Amino acid sequence: MPDLKTLLVTAQAQGSLAMILLFAAVVLVTLGVSALLRPNPAHRRLARRCATVGQTSLSEIERGSFWNGVMARLERRVGLDKNERSKLRVKMMRAGFLGTKAARNFYVTRIVLGFGLPALWLVSLPVISREIEFEFVLLGAAMVAGVGLYAPALWLALRTSSYQDAITDSFPDALDMMMVCVEAGLGLDAAFDRVGRQIARAHPELSLQYGLVSLELRAGKGREDALRNLGQRVGLEEVQSFVSLLIQSDRLGTSIAQTLRVYSDEMRVKRALRAEEKAHKLPVKLSIPLVTFILPSMLAVVMLPAVIIVIRVLLPALGGQPS
Repeated sequence: MPDLKTLLVTAQAQGSLAMILLFAAVVLVTLGVSALLRPNPAHRRLARRCATVGQTSLSEIERGSFWNGVMARLERRVGLDKNERSKLRVKMMRAGFLGTKAARNFYVTRIVLGFGLPALWLVSLPVISREIEFEFVLLGAAMVAGVGLYAPALWLALRTSSYQDAITDSFPDALDMMMVCVEAGLGLDAAFDRVGRQIARAHPELSLQYGLVSLELRAGKGREDALRNLGQRVGLEEVQSFVSLLIQSDRLGTSIAQTLRVYSDEMRVKRALRAEEKAHKLPVKLSIPLVTFILPSMLAVVMLPAVIIVIRVLLPALGGQPS
């Protein structure tokens, strides 16, 4: 039977090994994230030259880096169905990720987190405690694996909602500017480019979408296709209705300026109605923290004197003891 000194040396060796493995895992994750976020200098210069709107994301430019090669190999291993790839691509565009590798990176990130977090959990167990039941180990591994698989999807849904809300709030202002530009004599193509430049600082999300429409039109794509792509990228009912309205006006030869004036008035009314709806929902939402936090405190303050009287007077009297 090994003595106490041998057990202590073994425990220290296991703890040191666990710390080394944990440190190595953290370093690898940090290097991978830094490689993903660090742009190539040549691509950075290309992005500056191609920036026709106020803000251009480097993720829209293909980067043949080591990290992309690793992601491509992982993608070939795990595989993605063509329909699932298309649906995920649309989801990523509606969250503001317009690069061609965004869907692949998201899918592979879920796989890496799904396997990497349980591995980190198992490696860190000797550091946390040396006496853990096997059932607890399996339960913890399953929980962190679920977090790794579903947390990116939840984050993508929140990012999509935030991105679409920003476009919804800025859309009436952009329509007003487009109406002014068209009435001043600019064509619809030039109006997209001009408005995209002007709202770049205040509304970068919509500015990027308008800039992409302008780039597609300059590249020779038809106006109808460019507008339909705008509606598909954004995924909002207001934008899709706007696209359909412009396409019909272009086909029938009606006044674009009058169409924009009517639709911008409608969008301003809808924005005011959304603000009123949020204001009417506020009392209902406030009732939850009131009932949860403030009401128990008020009940405790009101009932405390009565409880003290009951304890000091009634209970001794009922028990036959003098107060």
